[in-house]
Amino acid sequence: MLSCSSRSSILNSFFSKALFIKPNYNYNNLCIISNSMNLNSHAFAGNPIKSRTPKPCEPVSPQSALKTLRTLLSTNSQICDDFFKILPFRKGKPLTGSTTIGLKWHLGWLSLADCKSYLEKSQVILTDDSLVYLGCQNEDGVDFVYWGIDVSDASGLVGELGAIQFCFVELRTLMVATDWSDSKAMSQLAIAGHGRALVEWHNTARFCGYCGSKTVPIEAGRRKQCSNHLCNKRIYPRVDPVVIMLVIDKESDRALLGRQSRFVPRMWSCLAGFIEPGESLEEAVRRETWEETGIEVGDVVYHSSQPWPVGPSSMPCQLMIGFFAYAKTLEITVDKEELEDAKWHNREDVKKALTFAEYKKAQMTTAAKVEQMCKGVGKGQNLSSDFNVESGELASMFIPAPFAIAHHLISSWVNHNHQQQPHPKQPATGI
Repeated sequence: MLSCSSRSSILNSFFSKALFIKPNYNYNNLCIISNSMNLNSHAFAGNPIKSRTPKPCEPVSPQSALKTLRTLLSTNSQICDDFFKILPFRKGKPLTGSTTIGLKWHLGWLSLADCKSYLEKSQVILTDDSLVYLGCQNEDGVDFVYWGIDVSDASGLVGELGAIQFCFVELRTLMVATDWSDSKAMSQLAIAGHGRALVEWHNTARFCGYCGSKTVPIEAGRRKQCSNHLCNKRIYPRVDPVVIMLVIDKESDRALLGRQSRFVPRMWSCLAGFIEPGESLEEAVRRETWEETGIEVGDVVYHSSQPWPVGPSSMPCQLMIGFFAYAKTLEITVDKEELEDAKWHNREDVKKALTFAEYKKAQMTTAAKVEQMCKGVGKGQNLSSDFNVESGELASMFIPAPFAIAHHLISSWVNHNHQQQPHPKQPATGI
């Protein structure tokens, strides 16, 4: 049996070769299509404070940090530990600030002392159970520990933080406002996504699914446990896996795109669906494609994956697992309960749908409105709708912007010659 380190080394070697090599277009070889981009560029991936889990003996580990936190909170003296940074969330919205220069938003980190003080003004007592360990990072030789906290019950906090030009902003709005070419901004988005997923999971896992008793946080909020000592079940953060696939008609050089009724006008995207118990990823791709469009799929090829923590609070974090799927049949029968429409689109039409001018305009417009919100102007607007921005000459259709894995699946197909794409054999087992 391989050791953990050996297995990790093999997996790392496999994925580094499979996901970052340039495609090999030899029909005789199995290859995995890859985008030329670094896959950490996916929105919500590449979290810099979660790149590793410290060992328990390290001061910044969840165990050690929790002990320090309890000591600080149990003393009546003034808290002066600036090595803890806390990110408040209100109804799933992270605390956010904005700068006029470059219209860049930033997360509203508070010190432990400031967080405690703000909560006390709203008659809320800060306890160690209310904080969730998010990770750690060394900045300029100093180790920092990052925490998340749900402050939805602290009604007076909005006004207090608004006075210093901080505002709670929808994560989806921040996603649209983020410059996807700015690695630092993308890192901030990944941290916010991870924090929202954990905080919202805590809110949906208040009771044990086995016996109905209340649950209590353990391991610095990274796990929960049933309070009933006869049950004592451990509960882990929820992740909902979703397959998302670009279905390709290789012979006619076309791709199958679908529209849902909730989409903004002119937007088309990949098909997607949740994985059901007892099925492989490849089986889920084939089943979902058949159910939604009546298209039979043969070969299924992995592309990349993306955490997606901007769904409903009942599903704190979905994991989008992207594939290329090769059609065996071409006649479309749309399930109107699932899709509004589905059509085959040729490569040139899809290429025109990569409307980067619209993406950039939407990003700049939303970033400007985030700045206004942080200054107390324009609150309550639905900024996510600004993705459908009217520009001078509109394309007849467009696909999701670069913050979505669908964009990278589609652009990868558009920018590679799939007339020479291999027809890979289906592995006997999963990926």
